[in-house]
Amino acid sequence: MAIPAFLDIIDILAGFFGVAGAALIVYGGVRAAIKVLLLEFGKRAYGYTRIRNEFTSKIVFGLEFLIAADILRTLIAPTQQEIINLGAVVVIRTILGYFLQREARDFSLE
Repeated sequence: MAIPAFLDIIDILAGFFGVAGAALIVYGGVRAAIKVLLLEFGKRAYGYTRIRNEFTSKIVFGLEFLIAADILRTLIAPTQQEIINLGAVVVIRTILGYFLQREARDFSLE
């Protein structure tokens, strides 16, 4: 009886982490777009490099939440195909996160 309740909790947490990751990415994108518009039309004091770094950090953080959600979903009913898919998704998202962080670091040095 405790196992189905545990699986329901895992499923709810996976959904929460998925929504949180997507929300972070959307929030970062909206915030970056607003800052770009303010920079162009309002001549604000910050520059594109700072906007880009902030947006990149939101994307990387959101990707980490999405990876957590995928791992939790796979824990519920792991078939061999789901484990292979999870491995591919985690590798792709990890590589993407690495290169985004590296790009942000390179732009901050300019």
